[in-house]
Amino acid sequence: MQKKALLGLTLDELHSLVNSLGMPAFSARQIASWLYDKKVVDIDQMTNLSLKHRELLKGICEVGAASPVDAMRSVDGTVKYLYQIGEGHFVEAVFIPDHDRATLCVSSQVGCKMNCKFCMTGKQGFSANLTAGQIINQINSLPERDRLTNVVMMGMGEPLDNLGEVLKALEIMTAPYGYGWSPKRVTLSTVGLRKGLRRFAEETDCHLAVSLHSPIPQQRRELMPAEKAFSITEVVDLLRNYDFSKQRRLSFEYILFKGVNDSPLHARELVKLLRGLDCRINLIRFHAIPGVDLQGCTAEEMTTFRDYLTSHGVFTTIRASRGEDIFAACGMLSTAKMEENERN
Repeated sequence: MQKKALLGLTLDELHSLVNSLGMPAFSARQIASWLYDKKVVDIDQMTNLSLKHRELLKGICEVGAASPVDAMRSVDGTVKYLYQIGEGHFVEAVFIPDHDRATLCVSSQVGCKMNCKFCMTGKQGFSANLTAGQIINQINSLPERDRLTNVVMMGMGEPLDNLGEVLKALEIMTAPYGYGWSPKRVTLSTVGLRKGLRRFAEETDCHLAVSLHSPIPQQRRELMPAEKAFSITEVVDLLRNYDFSKQRRLSFEYILFKGVNDSPLHARELVKLLRGLDCRINLIRFHAIPGVDLQGCTAEEMTTFRDYLTSHGVFTTIRASRGEDIFAACGMLSTAKMEENERN
């Protein structure tokens, strides 16, 4: 019998579990503390539970923690970790230190259904949704976990396509019984799935980043097939219903591709699309991936594009490029690992 993973269970779920085993209700908070505060890897380490109750738990449960199976380290300090999911599948989490900040980029799916032209993960196709436990494990089992200041759900997969498990993971990150982080420390990135976007906006206070990449619908459709079902204009209209003027931040991710989406026309259309919306744009340098005929812009071209947007009222930053020497693009390390397994 496959045992149930404790990691990734919310406090309500832990209450249901201990109740089913005839354990005291307060045991749920004790277990949560062992999982998310003390980060134990074995039920026997939960020493304030009686031996009898630990044995009951061990009969049907395990902690469910799993260390990374591989890592690649960049000269700039960035580390890409590989976690095994089931038989022959892998996901990536990327640790990015930056002076007094340390960010972890977390995955939510094995592969992805969105198939964005510029994304290596999409080339894998879709294999599985991660459980809340597998999402949280990327944090819990991170060697540098005690240095983390921020988490971004920008790794492999579309988080809103796995919304139930993602919302549970976000609850654990931000609830007092879990990590107790401020929602300001957590950002979710999405192509903009409307139904999931509404739930995310109404059920959490975490930051939101929307993958935009072109303000022109036909061109965005070529880069991001999801545009056919989830129009960026409809996404922006939906977001106008929410208040992003206070602590919660709304940003739009925009990879600049040379000769594709970097013209003055694109800059003008971006200003028009986002007019009146309290947001920022993050310009991102393109990391080349095999078999894709897109090229990144120069630093000067990115600066010119940024300066136009900023001068027209859209606060814009250029995200520093990190980890270029370690398969920086999402999905490249896991793809290499799967191909290696197939050869062997």
